[in-house]
Amino acid sequence: MIPARTTVITLGAHDMAAMRAFYRGFGWREARNSSDEFASFLTSGAILALFPFEHLAKDARLAPSDIGTRFRGVTIAINVESRELVDSTIDELRAAGARITKEPEDASWGGRSAYFADPEGNAWEVVWAPGTSFDADGKFVWG
Repeated sequence: MIPARTTVITLGAHDMAAMRAFYRGFGWREARNSSDEFASFLTSGAILALFPFEHLAKDARLAPSDIGTRFRGVTIAINVESRELVDSTIDELRAAGARITKEPEDASWGGRSAYFADPEGNAWEVVWAPGTSFDADGKFVWG
């Protein structure tokens, strides 16, 4: 079954420093896994992540013709409990008719991810990240 959860919303940032400062200005706590190229903020719901726009489009394997028309610089993540669940979830999505834009693969940061697009071109990531878990209520725990 495809988990009915939204765990991470990633915004494609054109100016990482300005975006990071903006959200820090709210008093939001930045997670330990942030770096110069990536920032994540802990909220009471889904994680808000920032990633350079061009890197995000490339990671989702979206065509240049999708950028600005279909790809809006936002991805929504469904985190899963294991590396293997990335693959089986993508298989289920494919069977349901989803357009897979990136097949499951191991990531340079140690996790595993894949992407699919909904009928309007919104990018969704299915991802397993080491060091993450879910609490007894099913809430995503990161950082």
